[in-house]
Amino acid sequence: MRPEDLRFQVLRHLEQKPDMTQRELAAALGISLGRVNYCIQALIERGLVKAANFRNSRNKRAYLYKLTPRGLSEKAALALRFLRRKEQERQVLLQEIEALRAEIGQANHEHEKHEQGE
Repeated sequence: MRPEDLRFQVLRHLEQKPDMTQRELAAALGISLGRVNYCIQALIERGLVKAANFRNSRNKRAYLYKLTPRGLSEKAALALRFLRRKEQERQVLLQEIEALRAEIGQANHEHEKHEQGE
């Protein structure tokens, strides 16, 4: 995952579920707990996220992550870049699919001609 995409996904998840643990976030993103911790620390240092201690229902110490106004702006900008890149990837993929369909169609045509003895 690209670093920019990771920042976007972390900000996105934390905005939706501020009490999400780093372990839960790592599982949701399919990355290591250490990488999540590193990313969150960087977001906190950049002033995009604030962390506050609280006690969860199991009486364990946990954190509540809140996006700052700057974090919300950064998430919006990252979302726009992510969407544009995914749309470009989709366009390339659609072109590849069409090329494959044409290739398969040509191969089927050649196969049919061969079976008919042409």
